[in-house]
Amino acid sequence: MLHSVGRTEFDHAVVMVRDRLDALAPHFERQGFHLSDKAVHNLGSCNRLIVLEGTYVELLGWPPGAPPARKEIADSPFGLEALVFRTHDAEATYERLRAAGFAVNPVQELTRPAILDGEEVQARFHTVRFAEQPLPGIRMYFCRHLTPECVWSPELMAHPNGARSLLRIDARAADARGVAERLALVADVAAEPAGDGWDVPLANLRIHVSQDAAAVTPTLSTLTLENRDGAHYTLDTGL
Repeated sequence: MLHSVGRTEFDHAVVMVRDRLDALAPHFERQGFHLSDKAVHNLGSCNRLIVLEGTYVELLGWPPGAPPARKEIADSPFGLEALVFRTHDAEATYERLRAAGFAVNPVQELTRPAILDGEEVQARFHTVRFAEQPLPGIRMYFCRHLTPECVWSPELMAHPNGARSLLRIDARAADARGVAERLALVADVAAEPAGDGWDVPLANLRIHVSQDAAAVTPTLSTLTLENRDGAHYTLDTGL
């Protein structure tokens, strides 16, 4: 996939499964996705990944029977609910967002176990999270991969259904332009008018915000994937 030089990259989309990760994972496997093994973060959440070229989809939740350990996801609804942008310098991103007037938490380290070449290692990340989300209804943060080899392994990217990459993310909002411009400010890009709404062009995909008077709170609606044969389709979250 071609990247625009200097433009912020999209890192991953989060599908919230709350305390039902084990119950819902087979739904994605039946669609022909190869999921990573379940991993537990140092912050108490757990996940499985659909790893694609340069991006991934994270099925995120917490162990059943336990309250969510991470406050920022405790009230997250089921389904597609978060956008994660990539940073290669978490401290610089933190300073840029603060200067732009956003309420940002200090850089945080996130870890989880991963299997690499048959051995268990620690996957490590720096995250830049918001103390107050820039938009209601859409959780977002930035992630720096300190150990990208723990995520993008050829084995995890070999999906029986041929899935290759994330192509587009769709959202709906009563004020499509305002929401797109807010997303663009977070991502440090410029929003563009497109069709029935506005686009936020990132280096490796576009976020399209459609005008929808009923979407008083902005809502993420669909992920569009591209297969190795060039076919496009939306991810069925089953939620």
